[in-house]
Formats: sequence, structure tokens, C-alpha cells
Amino acid sequence: MASEIAAKLKTEVVAAMKAKDKSRLGVLRMLQAAIKQVEVDERRELADADVLKILSSYGRKVRDQIQSYGEGGRPELLAEAEAELAIVNEFLPAGLTDAELEAVVRECVAEVGAQGPQDMGKVMKALMPRVAGRADGGKVSALVKKALVG
Repeated sequence: MASEIAAKLKTEVVAAMKAKDKSRLGVLRMLQAAIKQVEVDERRELADADVLKILSSYGRKVRDQIQSYGEGGRPELLAEAEAELAIVNEFLPAGLTDAELEAVVRECVAEVGAQGPQDMGKVMKALMPRVAGRADGGKVSALVKKALVG
């Protein structure tokens, strides 16, 4: 694993093993396995951007689980999933606030010279690399749509 994030993950695994923190160790190993799986599938070492994409995807899955457990009335599983998400978030960059995200969207719309909803693809193509790992794609899409329509 050539990525700095993957290296940090490895040191955290060792620290969790020394501290005998089984729940944290399990989550960290799950993240390592997800990264390793992609490395093996693609037959290459992953860069930080690739690792962030994997961690973001994993975090999204855990957020979905949290929502499901909350709706299903499963407080014990909800607590576990929230703890898991907290561990995953340690390795992700800080998310953008709504105001920051709106500013980036406005800037990108102006850069691309978008005139209306038909230019949404162009804006998204330019915008997503800037906010990768720091904002949810659905939220970004909704803000772009709002900026182009209104």
C-alpha cells in the first residue's frame, strides 16, 4: 500500500492490537481488506485519492446502515454502526459545510459558463474532482441543479 492513508491505517491497526481494542481492530481490518481487494482486482498500488474513494464508499454504506437501524428500532446495532462510522471518519478529510459547498458550486458554474440544466453534466464533471471525499454526490447534484435552474 503506497498511500499515506493506507500507511496510517496500518499503524492504527498495530495500535489497536496493542490496546486490545477488538471492535476498533475489526473496523480497521475491514477497511484494510476493502483497500487490498481493490489493489488485487486492479493489480496496482492505490494512491491516496483511490483510498479516499474506497473509504467514502464504505462510510456511505455505514450511514445507510445507521439510517436502517434507526428506522427499524435496533438501538444496539445503531450504536455499533455509529462507532464504526466514527472510526471511518478519522481517515476521511473534513467534509465541506453547506456554505463552502455552495461557493464551490457557484465558482464551478461560472468557470464552465453553464447556461441552464442542459449543462449539468459539464458542471458535475468539473466539480466532482474538487469535492471528492468531502461531499456527498447527491447533495452536490442537488445544489448544481438548484444553481442552474434558479
